[in-house]
Amino acid sequence: MATIGFIGLGNMGLPMAQNLLKAGHKVQGFDVTKAQADALVASGGTAAPSVKAAVTGAEVIVTMLPAGQHVREVYLGPDGVLAAAGPGTLLIDSSTIDVDSARAVAAAADGKGLPMLDAPVSGGTGGAQAGTLTFMVGGSDQAFARAKPFLEKMGKTIVHAGGAGNGQAAKICNNMILGVSMIAVSEAFVLAEKLGLDAQKLFDISSKSSGQCWSMTAYCPVPGPVATSPANRDYQAGFTAAMMLKDLKLAQDAAKSAGAATPLGADAADLYGRYVESGEGPRDFSGIIRFLRDR
Repeated sequence: MATIGFIGLGNMGLPMAQNLLKAGHKVQGFDVTKAQADALVASGGTAAPSVKAAVTGAEVIVTMLPAGQHVREVYLGPDGVLAAAGPGTLLIDSSTIDVDSARAVAAAADGKGLPMLDAPVSGGTGGAQAGTLTFMVGGSDQAFARAKPFLEKMGKTIVHAGGAGNGQAAKICNNMILGVSMIAVSEAFVLAEKLGLDAQKLFDISSKSSGQCWSMTAYCPVPGPVATSPANRDYQAGFTAAMMLKDLKLAQDAAKSAGAATPLGADAADLYGRYVESGEGPRDFSGIIRFLRDR
């Protein structure tokens, strides 16, 4: 069993770290919020007083942080991961950040002789708790092979997307599809309401026809057709609108950097921006149907 340093014990990071503990690994975790570190201790882990302490003596480092600036600070700072990690330590960043930051930090790690992967996730807090996350992984074949046994304790689907930064590229492309498709499905249900078409009837038809997509069949934005959908719980968040907006903005930044045309992605970012500005950032992203209905 390995000693793992885990930095970032939030809504996603804590259950991921807990699953590593359940698998028999030793986890020394750091978070700026004491209550999160205390929750790790209650699960059998160790609370580290600093990033440096979490890294010291660890064979594997996993980070789950809010944004690219935090990843740069935690890895590149004077008392950060790269300064404290021992030779050959495996670095896994599961944050969702911009591709440029992911590649810059990976290059710095490589310069220190430390293998690093960007491994953002899909599956939300439920997937983190159940250990069924999807990991989209960027980095070398050798680092991926080393990391896979650890990732399999936290997730169900582990996909090697290519070189450094490709995990982040896969995540933001996937979530741009999700954001656009949720708006399209929501618009269709709002139109159906205006036309007097029952929501269940539209679902019965579209879920078996060419309109079928995950936003329809697994996460339907109206109450009723899909029992597990947040629509049946007043849009209590599985994945917040604020997090969707973050990912759509990352996709737009990447599109500008790469010179790619993403007009629907841009429109989705604009709509989610206005939805979040209306005060609904903590609500599930599928709740945007209510924003569209009220326009």
